[in-house]
Amino acid sequence: MIRAVILDWAGTIVDHGSRAPVAAFVELFRRRGVEVTDAEARAPMGQNKKDHIRAIATATRVAGAWRAAHGRAPGEDDIDEMYAAFVPIQRNILADFSAPIAGVADALAAFRARGLRIGTTTGYSREMMEVVVPRAGLDVDCVVTASDVPAGRPAPWMALEAARQLGVYPMRAIVKLGDTLADIEEGRNAGMWAVGITDTGNELGLPGAADRMLAAGAHDVIPALTHAPAIVDELGRRVARGETP
Repeated sequence: MIRAVILDWAGTIVDHGSRAPVAAFVELFRRRGVEVTDAEARAPMGQNKKDHIRAIATATRVAGAWRAAHGRAPGEDDIDEMYAAFVPIQRNILADFSAPIAGVADALAAFRARGLRIGTTTGYSREMMEVVVPRAGLDVDCVVTASDVPAGRPAPWMALEAARQLGVYPMRAIVKLGDTLADIEEGRNAGMWAVGITDTGNELGLPGAADRMLAAGAHDVIPALTHAPAIVDELGRRVARGETP
């Protein structure tokens, strides 16, 4: 009864701990005289990277540090400039953070054994994914990036575009899996089942991760993608009983 899964990339199928984006954001702001903590860099994770930069820059403490360094609040011109500078920083870092997470290849094989189509979405842009995809070497059917759609997460457009490319509907036949709250919101906004991942990505080591994901609308929460085939089976049984997301 489930016909497809749509997976996030960093922290879900590659880059255990979702380290690459954090390192890039911290370096981006450091070059502008503003120190950003890992926690501040992680807070908006899952959004497209320009929105992510804006969210960091306008957070209360960071905005105050920016004013102290630059004598004014960060504006849209600053966001545009930082995003342009961010792309090469992120691309350079991604080369070292594109390895699949342990067990992911087996999980993908289990999805294939169930006859499922496998789509992916990401807050990375297309040019960033040109670094990641060939290095990861994973068996997926499509890659939809934040730069391919009008708006990234939490909007549903990436997930819906992945469903279109996979040729799968209705939305209740699809499960979205990811390691951020934005992933959960993306799946729910697209009318899909949404499952959170706590132990390999952005929520790694943070207390209350499962509770935050459930509060954001997750239908279930698992430690890693290795647990996903069993959850997909259970969601299929729920669909067979007439349940919907």
